[in-house]
Amino acid sequence: MNTPSSSVINLRRILFAALAITTFVLLIWLMHRALGPAVPLAAHIAILILFAVTLPWMVIGFWNATIGFIICRFVREPLALVIPDALNADNSAPISISTALLLCIRNETPDRLERNIEVMLAGLQGEPIAPHIHLYVLSDTDNQQIGAEEQACFDAMQARWQHHIAITYRRRTDNKGYKAGNIADFCERWGHQHDIAITLDADSFMTGKAIMRMIRIMQATPKLGILQGLVVGLPSTSGFTRLFQYGMRLGMRPYTMGSAWWQSDCGPYWGHNAALRLAPFIAHCELPSLPGPNGTTRHILSHDQIEAVLMRKAGFDVRVIPQEDESWEENPPTLIEYIRRDLRWCEGNLQYVHLLRFPGLLFMSRYQLCVAIFMFLGSPAWVVLLTLGIASASLSADASQLMDGSYGVALMIATLTMWYLPKIAGAADVISRAKERKRFGGGLRFATGFTLEMTFSVLMTPITWLNHAMFMTGLLFGKKAGWGAQARDDHSIPLSTAMKQFWPHTLLGLAGIVGLGLSHPGLLPYSFFALGGLVLSIPIAVLTSLPGFGAALIQHKLLILPEEVSPPEALKSLHLRALT
Repeated sequence: MNTPSSSVINLRRILFAALAITTFVLLIWLMHRALGPAVPLAAHIAILILFAVTLPWMVIGFWNATIGFIICRFVREPLALVIPDALNADNSAPISISTALLLCIRNETPDRLERNIEVMLAGLQGEPIAPHIHLYVLSDTDNQQIGAEEQACFDAMQARWQHHIAITYRRRTDNKGYKAGNIADFCERWGHQHDIAITLDADSFMTGKAIMRMIRIMQATPKLGILQGLVVGLPSTSGFTRLFQYGMRLGMRPYTMGSAWWQSDCGPYWGHNAALRLAPFIAHCELPSLPGPNGTTRHILSHDQIEAVLMRKAGFDVRVIPQEDESWEENPPTLIEYIRRDLRWCEGNLQYVHLLRFPGLLFMSRYQLCVAIFMFLGSPAWVVLLTLGIASASLSADASQLMDGSYGVALMIATLTMWYLPKIAGAADVISRAKERKRFGGGLRFATGFTLEMTFSVLMTPITWLNHAMFMTGLLFGKKAGWGAQARDDHSIPLSTAMKQFWPHTLLGLAGIVGLGLSHPGLLPYSFFALGGLVLSIPIAVLTSLPGFGAALIQHKLLILPEEVSPPEALKSLHLRALT
């Protein structure tokens, strides 16, 4: 299978750009027509600008998922169309390259790490590739007790595996540069001893088969600088996690398939469950420092996409395999833990503003940085739009003078459809295939789970928007998210903690409900999409963290993943509570 020519890729990109720009213009026009005669000209223009800021992430996601659904549903060999490199690798060819497995950790419980690593190494032990693999456990742990536990754990592991696979444990005394600095230290000390590295986070798990596949593709494709695998969530007993990753599971494949079709060799890098070609990575992917206050410098938090665009700048391909391939991660167990991770990503992505004019980047790379910024920049725009809209409607005697009813309803339907289209496309792909329905526990169970997840997503969306808006406001006054340890085990959120975290959400939601209820009660059903999640944010946080809620979902086999219907042998070896 030959890689598509540059002219074919350019045509795909032109088509995608035409679709996205046309949709963008149509939505702006629809908003323009929806605004009523009572809206002053200045406010009319401001609303159109704010709405325009919200559109890039939504429009691009819509078309990625639409194209991806068409490919998944109607193309016989989707991978041959989007990443022929995956088909070029000879599974019988001897391995000739040296691979470093990089496990990056910080203040993690060694027991979980040991469990995952032992199963992963066992999957490689009987393969002829084992002598070509070296595992590096790269610790940035600053907790002395956990550091001592790590040392004992990995010393024992090193002794057990010394005749099969080499293991090196290294702990830094500080976490300068965060995860990127951790990997940079590896590159300086050991990077030149290996051809490629496969990056793993503390919550990552890959089977030996998945690792071997990545190695063979990298070996067969010397121009490939980064190969990103599709990552899905591990089965979990947490109610929040089950809700969150069910939708992610449905949306990721069509979204990633569609983006791979037109982005081609300018694919994404998510920082883990991926392979890096070390020579160009060491030579070209050192992260620049960012300007800080009073002449100081800052480190980049979201290093992955920057490393991807620097790899493309150096002339090497960056590609993603948009297909599930025994590559997993653990997702946050509660809404609060999810927010902590999300806000770290928010701060990191906003740092890309400083790199948009970095010399030598490809046009596609600058586009990717812009989209990563708008992924979060649209949130405060949504919050301002919703606040202005609800306040104006509450204070107006005749809401029809503020918005044309027919155009307003059309705008709402179009926006909701486009915003959630990746998940809808993934669900349509599953429900239209008997084999896929069976993987998810059957058609009725899948439809029930999807309905639960979509309701949860609608409630979560305004919570996420307001989180981003408040955090960005804090950034203007020097607040930072930082890079702390994550709580990965299931735990309940006390009501007092939820109230402390979500009282602004609740207050804003109730203010909107009361205002509309007193002035235009007929608008209350429509307000559910904007205000429902805010009003219910505290009970959502508490309920989804309760062990009994997760247990009830498992008992009734709701939000069930394919791994729970038919557990792979590798996951059985992890003894996950969701599979017992």
